[in-house]
Amino acid sequence: MTELMRQLSEAMADRVESAAASVVRVEARRRLPATGIVWADNLVVTAHHGVEYEDDIAIGLADGARAGASLIGRDPHNDLALLQTEAALTAANWTEDGGLRVGHLVLALGRPTQNIQAALGVVSGLANPTDVKKLREKAKAMRRHGRRGRGRRGGWGRSLAAGYIQTDVIMYPGFSGGPLLGGDGKIHGLNTSGFSRGVSIAVPAATIRKSVAALLTDGKIQPGYLGIGVQPARLPDGAAESLDQDTGLLIVSVETDSPAAKAGLMVGDIVTALDDEAVEAVDELHILLANTKVDSEVTVMLVRGGAVQTASATVGARG
Repeated sequence: MTELMRQLSEAMADRVESAAASVVRVEARRRLPATGIVWADNLVVTAHHGVEYEDDIAIGLADGARAGASLIGRDPHNDLALLQTEAALTAANWTEDGGLRVGHLVLALGRPTQNIQAALGVVSGLANPTDVKKLREKAKAMRRHGRRGRGRRGGWGRSLAAGYIQTDVIMYPGFSGGPLLGGDGKIHGLNTSGFSRGVSIAVPAATIRKSVAALLTDGKIQPGYLGIGVQPARLPDGAAESLDQDTGLLIVSVETDSPAAKAGLMVGDIVTALDDEAVEAVDELHILLANTKVDSEVTVMLVRGGAVQTASATVGARG
């Protein structure tokens, strides 16, 4: 056992040492600096909430040097910010296919000071579209056995729908924006305390990849927009049975000349799906729209007067 522990300890220290060259300090707020990860060449991703000012940003490198940086753009929805510097950086070893499982050992790295720091933990939960569908199937099974499901309230909330990684890693001050390192030596996500106090969350590499691509192209994240105000509502029994869904989103307001208004959506309609993706919580709709390109056409399934209908809407951009 002693030898096994020694080997594991040495392996973890080697993983930290190898990844440390791609972990930088981000000096962009009045309090303790945050951490950043080298995305590629001269690009650094960090936590959006760790970038409080956009001028005179500096990054601290692994060798102790400091370099200036500029802000390319932000993705507040995923608590991400993208920086650019002229310093020579070592790109991190990012995972391409995820691969984390609940129970896997992970390391959170941070560089709020000159030296690299690390915290050990395990993956305590994975929230992705597959998990959402499994929970819905469970609710459908309950309904088929004569019990109405309660829906997905509490617990994961936005994180479940958005696809975040939950760990039991202690997020020390200044760790936000730093990497979540897997046993394979690859970076699987960006740690952040920006979503929920007391819960350690990491934004997956796949999400970061999409955000970086959009920020490099447009300089900002432009989420889709329909122009409706909604709140969760129970579906009528007939519609619930036919859709295998307990709840939808009741439209309580429709903005004038909005995509929703042009599509004929009305106050009192209950939206149940967007392009065949069921929506039962407000955050789900926001996330689906955030991942839908502006000017694309979507099919909105809704319940009006107890009857299930569909409408086509062209997703817009909020002005």
